[in-house]
Amino acid sequence: MSRRDMILAAAVASLWGFNFLVIDWGMTGVPPLLFVAIRFLLVAAFAVIVPPPATSWRTVVGVGLFMSLGQFGLLYTSLALGLSPGLSALLLQAQAVLTVVLAAGVLRERPTTAQSLGVALGVVGLALVALGRGGQAPAFAVALALAAALSWAIGNVIARRAGVVSGRGRLGALSLTVWSALVVPVPALGLAFLIDGPAAVVGGVAAFGVEAVLSTLYTGVLCTLIGYAVFNSLLARNRSASVVPWVLLAPVVAMASAALLLGQLPTAGEAVGGVMLIGGVLVASRPARGRRRRARHRLRGAPVTTGLAGSHPVEEVARLG
Repeated sequence: MSRRDMILAAAVASLWGFNFLVIDWGMTGVPPLLFVAIRFLLVAAFAVIVPPPATSWRTVVGVGLFMSLGQFGLLYTSLALGLSPGLSALLLQAQAVLTVVLAAGVLRERPTTAQSLGVALGVVGLALVALGRGGQAPAFAVALALAAALSWAIGNVIARRAGVVSGRGRLGALSLTVWSALVVPVPALGLAFLIDGPAAVVGGVAAFGVEAVLSTLYTGVLCTLIGYAVFNSLLARNRSASVVPWVLLAPVVAMASAALLLGQLPTAGEAVGGVMLIGGVLVASRPARGRRRRARHRLRGAPVTTGLAGSHPVEEVARLG
């Protein structure tokens, strides 16, 4: 990657990491599922200028339900219940480990040795995070954040099964993100009425002030539209293995920002477990030898023989916050 592309990758990851604090800041007084509905209503509005993805509507709906509604509905609820932005960003990275496990069971994709090691490291890291909470994070909120990671992983598997790839235009993650957002607002609003009640929803609309508007613009425009546009351009110019690991800066930025701005310092168990979890994601995200060999052949202009390689979970659709 060029120095310019590395700066862009770091900037996007920083946007996505700081996003967790912005969500928590803007959601004050607004029910979490109502906040999700409004965020994705803004994203879905851009379907008038973003082309539809080159995949089936079944895939669009599946990604919308799991990767958007499920992931963010559970994540926003966990934040509303008191989970710190930094810890939520860290726990959400479990999606990469869970994607490897789900792909092995659903898609019959045999994990590589690196992926198996990455899953093991990730599981140990999650266990250390859970044991090292020190009573600071509500157990139910932690469970919801992990459920959000599982929902994201299911969305990854749906996208992979459909053959969705990272690219430009109708093949890009931005296109799938915008059009799958159409699935979210109505169910999210319905769940808000069901769970929080009509009075809370009406009160949330009345409480939707400047902070909530700025938070929605940050998450919807900066993180989703501009973030994915830049990220897609990086994937188009560079190898995925060079771009995707930069995403792991996001939880680091989230935890550092939470510590500096909110005084939310991680416990020793959270810090050690977080390092192991991120290390597991890095190991699991390494391309298989066959894939690296084929990439070298392509660079040299040599013919390439195709074959099965291990799934690359973070590479499928790299989404955060």
